[in-house]
Amino acid sequence: MRKPDLAAAIADKADLTKEQASRVLNAVLEEITNALHRKDSVTLVGFGTFIQRHRGARTGKNPQTGEPVKIKASNTVAFKPGKFLKDSVNP
Repeated sequence: MRKPDLAAAIADKADLTKEQASRVLNAVLEEITNALHRKDSVTLVGFGTFIQRHRGARTGKNPQTGEPVKIKASNTVAFKPGKFLKDSVNP
């Protein structure tokens, strides 16, 4: 499912136009992004939690040459699924 498909499903279930549902979806995604940028976690009870994680610098390996490569430290986003989501995927 892509973003337009999700917006269409929201429009259908919430009795909104596709344009309104798309604006709602964009606002939700923007707020999640802003919270993660502020290093806040976002918890949607039953669905899951989005958190920002720090990945330290490390040494990797170039798969073509086998040479060691330094990988810089970076931040990434992790998602921990909630109980309802886990249960719906594994009946």
